[in-house]
Amino acid sequence: MATVLTQDWLQTYPEELRLALVKVAQDTGQPMYVAGGPVRDWLLGVAARDLDFTVPKGAVACAREVSGLLGGAFVLLDEAEDVARVVWQGLTLDFSGFRNHTTTIEDDLGQRDFTINAMAVPLAPETGSLASLTVVDPLGGVADLGQKLLKTPALVNLLADPLRLLRAYRFSATLGFAIEAQTGAAIAAHGGLLTKAAMERIAYELGLIIASPRAGQTISLMADSGLLWVVFPELAAERGLKQPASHHLDVFGHSLEALYCLEKILLDPEAYFPEQGGLFREMAQGKRAVSLKWAALFHDLGKPKTHRLTEEKITFYNHDQAGAKIFEIIAERLHWPRDDRNRVARLIALHMWPFHLSNARLRTGISRKACLRLIKAAGDDLASLFLLAMADSLAG
Repeated sequence: MATVLTQDWLQTYPEELRLALVKVAQDTGQPMYVAGGPVRDWLLGVAARDLDFTVPKGAVACAREVSGLLGGAFVLLDEAEDVARVVWQGLTLDFSGFRNHTTTIEDDLGQRDFTINAMAVPLAPETGSLASLTVVDPLGGVADLGQKLLKTPALVNLLADPLRLLRAYRFSATLGFAIEAQTGAAIAAHGGLLTKAAMERIAYELGLIIASPRAGQTISLMADSGLLWVVFPELAAERGLKQPASHHLDVFGHSLEALYCLEKILLDPEAYFPEQGGLFREMAQGKRAVSLKWAALFHDLGKPKTHRLTEEKITFYNHDQAGAKIFEIIAERLHWPRDDRNRVARLIALHMWPFHLSNARLRTGISRKACLRLIKAAGDDLASLFLLAMADSLAG
């Protein structure tokens, strides 16, 4: 039974866009489709801000023409693969030709990463609206969407672009979908191929995962499949590393639990800091929240390097400083922006400081000078540091 969209979603976008699409469709004389992500989002009732247009060939030329008509920014993504982008009024318009010399929209959709992204609707060249509300769905994407399932049409599709191994977890994180068993097994078996993807692309997917409300859950799934160790081999050294009796988890388990705890804290800081929640509200949103999540995951990076066993006593002296240095290597590898890496590194380097002050309060009391030193060191990340410390203390 065919699936039909609830409305012509293109009518909800600016008229200038539809007029530009009419001009390009008429000039090229070939069919044009909205395909992939926007169709998935429309079926979920979401107005997509990224629109993907597919034509049999000449997609780069189509994008150039649309860019000129709208006055948008043209970005050539891959000339050999016939892929280009137009950025205009907060919208991202991607244009791509049929893949791998396919000649029909059904065959092109068969090349896609996941079935939920392998759907399309035709564009009407006379109006720039949708020619039909009936979804072209050759691979059962609508059914998988209803089951909240991420499934690749074929192993060859998954391996055609190794980044798709990571994108599975990104969609799992952002949509709350489960990865189908065979797809998950394929990711686990071929995870090492991810190293062939450009680091900037990997960093982009990781950013979407950590910014999602399911960061801890998704990082845990990535660890289970082994893909996490491909992306962050530094974390692998934490597995099985025992801690003092005050912890019941190994170092990695503790780091993952700290991320889970932080996500809970960010949802309701007031519950963890009674009558002080307002001080932390800004830190619980946007880029600061993302930095905090990274800091929670990486806060004990330095423990494997500083691990010592003396007279059956486990110590990790100066692991905070060592961890900050290791994180800098990770951030450099992933080409993270300087401001972002500095913030996360600072939080890692200072994450023990609140505990040191707490211990000092019990022994001798806290001096004004000690408080001022912390304020100066943390700067505008002071509130974030205490959120991180709370997550660290709650983790096992």
